[in-house]
Amino acid sequence: MNPSLFPSDKVFTVSELNEIIKEILEGTFPAITLEGEISNYRPNSSGHLYFNLKDSGSVISAVMFRYSAAYLDFIPKDGTKVQATGKLSVYGPQGKYQIVITKMTVAGEGAVLKMIEERKRRLSAEGLFDESRKRKLPLFPRTIGVVTSPTGAALRDILQITKRRNKCVSVIVFPTLVQGDGAAENIVQQIQNANNAKLCDVLIVGRGGGSLEDLLPFSEECVVRAISQSEIPVVSAV
Repeated sequence: MNPSLFPSDKVFTVSELNEIIKEILEGTFPAITLEGEISNYRPNSSGHLYFNLKDSGSVISAVMFRYSAAYLDFIPKDGTKVQATGKLSVYGPQGKYQIVITKMTVAGEGAVLKMIEERKRRLSAEGLFDESRKRKLPLFPRTIGVVTSPTGAALRDILQITKRRNKCVSVIVFPTLVQGDGAAENIVQQIQNANNAKLCDVLIVGRGGGSLEDLLPFSEECVVRAISQSEIPVVSAV
């Protein structure tokens, strides 16, 4: 519906105006992708997600219904920058509009995944992931080395499970940064320290959960090469 078709002296009811706005917005934007920051995140017990998307100057209401939210591979929270794809919807009785989101990813995630896949193909071509390079795990390791954050939940889980499964196994922690600047180099150094010291039979390299960006240090080329060169069998626990 084109408002310019109406004479200038046309008097609309509120309902008529909202209906025109609804037709224009929903007809013009059958699908749209927005980038913004999540705010006022309000998950509902029904499984629907209600929140706002904002940037430095504006905000828009958003909803992601349960059947779409079920496919999310991250946990939304206030402050997370995302790319959200959906359609605009106008609720006529209140004259409000929102975006109904059908797909949402952490902003920049697509480029990061593409970079990781390219790195994987390149290193695979060098043979770094060949089965012949994999070292057999000892059947009954006496000492396990763990390269991880000394304060993280991952270490607590490893210690609890090890104690429950076999109290005779010793655990040596090689503390490292697990995210942020310098983390990859720190991980590499501790893998090398474990090999130089030869104090453990198997080495666990890992951390707890996090966003794709948080996990990036464990995908850095220097870490992959350090693991491939390790004489100690390495278990990835990321």
